[in-house]
Amino acid sequence: MENERVLTVSLEEFGLSKYEAQAYVALIAKSTISASELAYYSEIPRTKIYPTLLKLENKKLAIISKSKPIMCTAIAPEDAFDGIIHEQINKVNAMNSLVSNLKKASEESRKTRGSEEKRYFHVSANNVLVQLQTMIEGSKSSVKIMTDQWGFGLLAECKEQLVSVARRNLDIKILVPPTQICSESYRKIPDGIEIRASEITQNCFMFDETELLLVNNDNGKGAIFSSTDILSSNQEKIFSNVWKNAIKTEALADMSKTEAQEIYKIIKTVNEMGLTYILNSTMLSKRPESDMFKLLEKNGISFKSKSLDDVIEIMDAVMQITCSGHVYFEANTRNITVESKLNSGHSLPWASILDGCLQKQGYKTRTIYQNNANKGEKIHIKIIKN
Repeated sequence: MENERVLTVSLEEFGLSKYEAQAYVALIAKSTISASELAYYSEIPRTKIYPTLLKLENKKLAIISKSKPIMCTAIAPEDAFDGIIHEQINKVNAMNSLVSNLKKASEESRKTRGSEEKRYFHVSANNVLVQLQTMIEGSKSSVKIMTDQWGFGLLAECKEQLVSVARRNLDIKILVPPTQICSESYRKIPDGIEIRASEITQNCFMFDETELLLVNNDNGKGAIFSSTDILSSNQEKIFSNVWKNAIKTEALADMSKTEAQEIYKIIKTVNEMGLTYILNSTMLSKRPESDMFKLLEKNGISFKSKSLDDVIEIMDAVMQITCSGHVYFEANTRNITVESKLNSGHSLPWASILDGCLQKQGYKTRTIYQNNANKGEKIHIKIIKN
């Protein structure tokens, strides 16, 4: 009974009236029956059964006998509805054609206005990690990533995929916030992948310069943009600019997080405020290096409790990061060499800090500056006596 009701409702969607649908379903179930029997089985009032049968006959869904009592038979569904189905198909095809033409007209209109529609794919929060792993694994030439703390934690779960692409010698670069240097997530990133630190506030994953995965750290949802020339180009430029000015972290990799954060703070402080202090010191102070110490101490950085070896180790890491250089200490000659591959005085602030630290610890020093246009610059700090 319930099945018959479902069939009746479905037939109504084909354009039959309620009585027509009830009558046809009853005829299908009972084969050839009289009009009065049909009224009984279909629960149609007797006064309505004959007009209903005539309508079914006109629609070629039933056959009515000319003799009395009037007998009626349903036409098989495959024959009865073949025409209706084709009519519906034609209507759908016509609608599809109309939509296509409207879409084409819309696109042509956009082109004349200089605009073009692009699409992107939504990624649910539950699928973002799997999608990220898939996109990393499928990269062909490059993987460039900018992440905040949340995104870096997500990336750390892709260690297996990162190892795979690193073995294929892809160009892999990762930008993270300074707070993530030597963090737990940082330790999970495979060796050989370059990580730099900058003030990152977004989660943008770029693959082969043609695919982007953007992830919202508020809700974990993502969006994939493929072959989007303008968006890819803009993100690539943003990444390159941030990367160029970001702090290298390779020299900090074996340090504790506290040590690494201290060195980052030293570099950030000197880079942002050092020039002003040096200029002021040149004009006002007899000991510019002392003013550099005041700058560091003012920002919570102190060398008082550190040994000479500790200070040299810190300055060596700083030189590697800022100047692609090193600090060497020759115990026999008591010489310290501050070496930079960059010219134009890039090493001077750090040599000044190192010299000032030595003097604070009671050493007397003499400084010699050497500049070679092809090889960079060197500053020799000669320790005269303690």
